Amino acid sequence: MVVRPKYNWLRMLFVWRGSVLPALIPRLIFLLLFSVAVVYGHGFVFQFKIPLTPAPFTIMGIALAIFLGFRNNASYDRFWEGRKLWGALVIDTRSLVRQAITMGNLPRNSPEIDYFVRLLIAFTFSLKHQLRQTDPTPDLKRLLPDSLAVAIQAARFKPIMLLVEMGNWLQQGKEAGRIDSTTLLAFDRNLNELSGIVGGCERIANTPIPYTYSVLLHRTVYIYCLLLPFGLVDSIGWMTPLIVVFIGYTFIALDAIGNEIEEPFGMEANDLALNQISQTIEASLLEMIGQAPPDPTKKTNPLFVD
Repeated sequence: MVVRPKYNWLRMLFVWRGSVLPALIPRLIFLLLFSVAVVYGHGFVFQFKIPLTPAPFTIMGIALAIFLGFRNNASYDRFWEGRKLWGALVIDTRSLVRQAITMGNLPRNSPEIDYFVRLLIAFTFSLKHQLRQTDPTPDLKRLLPDSLAVAIQAARFKPIMLLVEMGNWLQQGKEAGRIDSTTLLAFDRNLNELSGIVGGCERIANTPIPYTYSVLLHRTVYIYCLLLPFGLVDSIGWMTPLIVVFIGYTFIALDAIGNEIEEPFGMEANDLALNQISQTIEASLLEMIGQAPPDPTKKTNPLFVD
């Protein structure tokens, strides 16, 4: 995810990183050349004049903009729900560590607390890897005992298996007399919150916006842009390519932005910064038990944090 300071209006005109423009350049160049060809041929195709006027494009453009707006709102809702779920993950993991330290009758530098914290960190990283369909092995190996890391790697739903292991940790604490029934219920509520976060993220990842809806809008945008030069050529002449490219950029960019943020857990420029959030959770939890956080010099580029 690209994170940039707010620039003034002039610098915003030339922002490149984080914009969808680099991906659209080939399509806009094609649209420009196509419009030049239409103007050069005065709207004729194989000696047949295509008699279009700007009027229908005005009506179609308004309707298309409304539909694109609805689609982008749906995509942003998915993006923002994903961000809220990961924000809740930060809160709930910190709450669990605080409970373990203050209610578990153990010093914060004890091996038992250290093990529980590493389970939470491994849970965070395994959820990130599950959502991105990447290999969690390096993170599991550095955070968990070898036998547990191997067992978790063999599981299909790794975050859930780590929740089970956290439940076992709590049960062992209850059997050892460190955790009473009331405290166990408080822990259990937060573990249920973690389970809900996993389910919410899986819902977003496994239920995309209906494909037919995306295809309809995609086709309509490109057909509109390809027909637009024929509607403008007789009224504005050689200004047609410039106006067509500008209008095309607006509609094609809206379509591209909707596609990009529809899947918020990916690794595109404007997807959620799951790497950074996971690293923040790890540093925060380790600090709570008096351990040094990961080396800050290994942080990613602040302008491109994921």
